[in-house]
Amino acid sequence: MLAAMPDSAPSPLSAGGTSPRDGGDACPGTLRLHRADDGALARVRIPGGVLSADRADALLAVAGRFGDGELHLTSRGNVQLRGLDAECGGGPAELLGAAGLLPSAAHERARNIVASPLAGLDGSPSVGGWLSELDSLVCGSAAAAALSGRFLFALDSGHGDVDALGADVTLIAEDGGDCLLRVGAADEVFRLSSADGPRAALLAAELFLRAARDSGAWRVKDLPDDVRTALVRAVGATAGPAVHRPRPRTAKAPAPGPVTAPDTSTPATTTATVTAISVGVPLGRLAPAQWRLLTETARRYGNELRLTPWRGIVIPGPFGPPGSSARSGQSGRAAEALDALAAAGLITGPDSPWTGVGACIGHPGCAKSLSDVRAEAGAAVGPVGRLPVYWSGCERRCGHPHGEWIDVVVTPEGHRISHVRGEHRDPRTVVRNDPAALASAVSGARA
Repeated sequence: MLAAMPDSAPSPLSAGGTSPRDGGDACPGTLRLHRADDGALARVRIPGGVLSADRADALLAVAGRFGDGELHLTSRGNVQLRGLDAECGGGPAELLGAAGLLPSAAHERARNIVASPLAGLDGSPSVGGWLSELDSLVCGSAAAAALSGRFLFALDSGHGDVDALGADVTLIAEDGGDCLLRVGAADEVFRLSSADGPRAALLAAELFLRAARDSGAWRVKDLPDDVRTALVRAVGATAGPAVHRPRPRTAKAPAPGPVTAPDTSTPATTTATVTAISVGVPLGRLAPAQWRLLTETARRYGNELRLTPWRGIVIPGPFGPPGSSARSGQSGRAAEALDALAAAGLITGPDSPWTGVGACIGHPGCAKSLSDVRAEAGAAVGPVGRLPVYWSGCERRCGHPHGEWIDVVVTPEGHRISHVRGEHRDPRTVVRNDPAALASAVSGARA
């Protein structure tokens, strides 16, 4: 059982408490929009990236009625609606609330939860129970309403994929009914019953709020070293025994294509079945026709879409056992679905030149961007690279990935290209005003 909060630990910050951070969190949401150069922007939190087909329809309806009609995926598996009319008022929130996408006005920006997108589909444990319970607990906690829009929970199925994303509080599934709880980037994690995981994650977030009250930190990594150490100890006093387990350095996206797992419907079988299909979205930008096709595909099979933190989408099946097809030996239903999605411009296999290519919104959508990096990324697309590449229009590098990647940042001096590995950055190359040289330099760096 999860231990009670020790007497020495402070009470969580109340929803009405004050802090040096009050009024300073500029993260947009559904109720508070961000003014961008292409209109207002709404960020809709999708905990775990899990959407029903009906809720996906509602998002498209809001984008079409109030915005530019497109849907933009974020690095946390959320959805951004851009180009909203400044006079739209509460219209988007009203429609999203009616669809169940806004269960708590006080907590709408605090519902930042990423989850392993292949959990329960590739033989790894499901984290769906954790996701539902944690979201409910967050929305039911008056203290959690004070979490910033930057604070992040992660639910990892044991592969380390979302554990590597640098969340503030992470639950990691283990075989045998236990789980591990990580606070920030601490190498020391705490083992506890899987049933106690969501409540322990919420308690860790509430303890963070108390720790951050005097420092003004938005996230665990922003705390002073001594305060962060004390926070980890306080969480440990309420959880289970400590275990040494460093955070993975590389966050690996699901490979585009079919997702398979052993078929357990027949005892002692070794047959695989296609449990889902995975697609990538070039630059995370979906036109209405693409979104409709994804939604229709989901409705035809498992009625669910999982938006990934790598700007992709997993559609659970089942799609049936692998079989032969003219396309690539995938099961007939999976091949048919992937063929249609590929024809719509989505990434359905590792041979797509768009695999691993990402970019911020850039100019003209963002006033701070020094260039139209999306157009530049498209012009520089070449052979598939070993490493992902991310293009940023300014030094803020909004939405950049984690782990290892090629970082392309536009500066007044030119495009700065560097190889990032965790906290390490290799020597930088600057390319000035030469598209061909830029494409060549990026391709060489990715290789």
